[in-house]
Amino acid sequence: MNSADRRAAHAAQLASPSYRLAALDEDFLLGPSMRGVRFLLEFAKVDEALRDWGVRSTIVVFGSARVREHGPGRQAAWYAAARAFGALASERGGAFLEGGGTRDNVIATGGGPGLMEAANRGAFDVGAPNIGFNITLPHEEEPNPYTTPALTFRFHYFAMRKMHLAMRANALVVFPGGFGTLDELFEILNLRQTDKAPRIPVVLFDEAYWRSVINFEALVEAGMIGRQDLGLFRFADSPEDAWAELLKGGLSVGEPVEGAAQDVRDSCVRGG
Repeated sequence: MNSADRRAAHAAQLASPSYRLAALDEDFLLGPSMRGVRFLLEFAKVDEALRDWGVRSTIVVFGSARVREHGPGRQAAWYAAARAFGALASERGGAFLEGGGTRDNVIATGGGPGLMEAANRGAFDVGAPNIGFNITLPHEEEPNPYTTPALTFRFHYFAMRKMHLAMRANALVVFPGGFGTLDELFEILNLRQTDKAPRIPVVLFDEAYWRSVINFEALVEAGMIGRQDLGLFRFADSPEDAWAELLKGGLSVGEPVEGAAQDVRDSCVRGG
């Protein structure tokens, strides 16, 4: 029997899904029994990339995807502030690779538009690497154009995305937002309250907005939280104030890189 005849005789076996190499069998890898493996893959791929880039810690910025640079009401001011903060934190926090081979306080967001885009854009403006942890959703927009391409990730599982957002966070800055922002904020506050996460500083930007959305005192008065729990977060109303509050809360920083951040902040104020 020649080679062609042998292959013809084995055609059914060769075409069977069971004969595929497991690592190349998409049907198998995407099946329910491999969910744990997919979790591991989503963890390992991102972890390896961040290690390769020397990312030791991040400053996570949350905020609404619906805010626009020239949007109505306070939207434009929020966008400008998030952009200015991204620049400021990148220059002062240690995002640029130093002699030790590690980057600290790298701006990390959910990778989408709006205030996430603004924070990534600020880091981009000063030439700093920054991270986008995107998630696949039915109506999800594409990644914003300011995240570092090699640090632009996409997740299927919210749980693994949240883990990567939290596990390297040196600080959390939360700009105005809706359900998604509230979800991320309260998850971090819960982890801090229960000592399941390090005591990182948490800053809520625009005190008037947050106090109008959440009646923190009512939670205390009803006995749902202790008064000491109000110390888990701070408020700020400008990028400089946000940075100062992070430092008061114990944020550790690398050597600052002076220069471009002030230009970026000035440009944001002018609408540039």
